Amino acid sequence: MSSSPVRRRLDRSRVVRTAVELADEEGLAAASMRGVAERLGVTPMALYKHIASRSQLIDEMLDQVLDQIPSATHPIGWSETVRARILAARHVLLAHPWARDAIESRELATPTVLAYLDSLMAAMFDDGLSADLVHHAMHALSTRMWGFTRDVLPTPRVPESPEERARVMSDLAMSYPAIVRMATTASHAGAACDDDAEFAFALDLILDGINRLHESGWHPSDTRPEGTPLATRST
Repeated sequence: MSSSPVRRRLDRSRVVRTAVELADEEGLAAASMRGVAERLGVTPMALYKHIASRSQLIDEMLDQVLDQIPSATHPIGWSETVRARILAARHVLLAHPWARDAIESRELATPTVLAYLDSLMAAMFDDGLSADLVHHAMHALSTRMWGFTRDVLPTPRVPESPEERARVMSDLAMSYPAIVRMATTASHAGAACDDDAEFAFALDLILDGINRLHESGWHPSDTRPEGTPLATRST
């Protein structure tokens, strides 16, 4: 006598976990309510008992991923703490590339997102940074606080053939000598950029700059364009 297969109980955790797996494999667009339902072998309506909307699903997916970011456990300076948190976030988000688009598409922050932001600001406040400097620091970090950035550095495509490449570079050097000088004489010339190294370089520049302003007793008026009323400037 054969028995029918036991259907696993559907709950919110399973729905979100499945959506994350689907997005990891096929991208964020694939993790629709219908797509997740098909992966689970249920109707889309079955999901709405646990998740109210696609927007909530994406929020829950992000929360599940961001919960993986470890806390900074050592009593170190604010910049080291923030740096460690951001690089940990980068490590987590690199395993879930769709999370970048999800973060940028959210209009409201979830408690998990707010807790992460709060942890960065708390490290700054604990070392005596002013509210104004923390405010500007968070703007300067922008998406980099999540471990990624949107670099916009279009460069001409260089042929693979050494002879053709030399000809193209020679032609480019006539009009764009600085670009060619960087491309041909930098230490990694001819090789792909190390994305992790580039990210860490920019992050360290920002954190070091913020720390120098803090140590010098920076005030908002030091940066505000002359003649611009402080009250009229956007946050």
